[in-house]
Amino acid sequence: MIQVIHGKKGSGKTKKILDMANAAVDQYKGDIIFVDDDNRYMFDLKHEVRFVNAGEYGSDSPEMFFGFLCGMLSQNFDINVILIDAFLKLVKCPIEATEAFFARLEKVAEEHKVEIIISCSVDDAAAPEFIRKYFI
Repeated sequence: MIQVIHGKKGSGKTKKILDMANAAVDQYKGDIIFVDDDNRYMFDLKHEVRFVNAGEYGSDSPEMFFGFLCGMLSQNFDINVILIDAFLKLVKCPIEATEAFFARLEKVAEEHKVEIIISCSVDDAAAPEFIRKYFI
C-alpha cells in the first residue's frame, strides 16, 4: 500500500511523517525505514527506526530511486514500512514525471507486503490525477 502526505512547503508534512514513523514502532513487528535527503531529522526518530540518508547515494531520477528502494527490499525481507520524506528532492523531477514510478512502486509494495508512506510537496489543486488516489 502506498500513501502520500501532501501539501505546500511549510504545511507540516515532515512533522506528520516523523510522527507516523515513531508510532509505527508500536504498530509493527518488522523493520521500519525512514528515508530522507539529508541527516536533519535523524535524531527526531526513535532508535528502533532505521534512518537512511538517500542523498548520499546520488539518486537523480525516479528510476534510480526506485532501484534504491528495491535494493533495500531485496536485502531485508523484514521491512514492514518505508517512510520517505522530501520525495521530489530525492527524485529531482516534477511530480508529473513520476507516474510510472508510482505504478511500479505500487506493484512492488503489494508483492512484498510493505507499506510505503511518502511526503510530497504538491499543492492539492495542482496534483496530477494519478497521485490523488494515494493522498491521505
